Amino acid sequence: MIEEKIKNIRAKKMMLWFSMISMTMTFGGLTSAYVVSSNRDDWLKEFDLPQSFFISTIIIVLSSLTFYLSKKELLKNNLKNQILYLWITFFLATAFLFFQIIGFENIVSQGYYFTGAESSITTSFIYVLVLIHLFHLIGGFIVISIVIFNSYKKKYNSDNKLGFDLALTFWHFLDFLWLYLFVFLTAYN
Repeated sequence: MIEEKIKNIRAKKMMLWFSMISMTMTFGGLTSAYVVSSNRDDWLKEFDLPQSFFISTIIIVLSSLTFYLSKKELLKNNLKNQILYLWITFFLATAFLFFQIIGFENIVSQGYYFTGAESSITTSFIYVLVLIHLFHLIGGFIVISIVIFNSYKKKYNSDNKLGFDLALTFWHFLDFLWLYLFVFLTAYN
């Protein structure tokens, strides 16, 4: 029985790691294509990311911190603070999404669209990279919602925290992925 439980835990962790490796490869390929495409004649040389992307970066880093603090409260069996930090994390994720939308609105207000005559290859790449990350963030919203729900149901404790740990790992991965994209897009332009 214990051996089967250990195998189940390992399988779930391995599936998460395979998913994260797959996502890393996707973004690695896209950022490589960005680098190769930057040699094109129609590449924008003087394009800066909107300030709201910087603000969203700070927010997503804070969300990782609050999720981590929730885990610390879980280990102390402090359900009230555990749930509080989870809700703060959810709120910060919502704020991240809000500032991402503001960033896209700023890009559009500069006259750059995803496709069409007003688009540029540079901003089209930025749209693709950020939108794919936002797609994964929707998965993160689902994950954190499940963790909040399960926390209210008192499903997690210091002996039963696998789902919480998997969610925390995925959340940190999403944050790291955004940090990578932000630094890449800021530094490479």
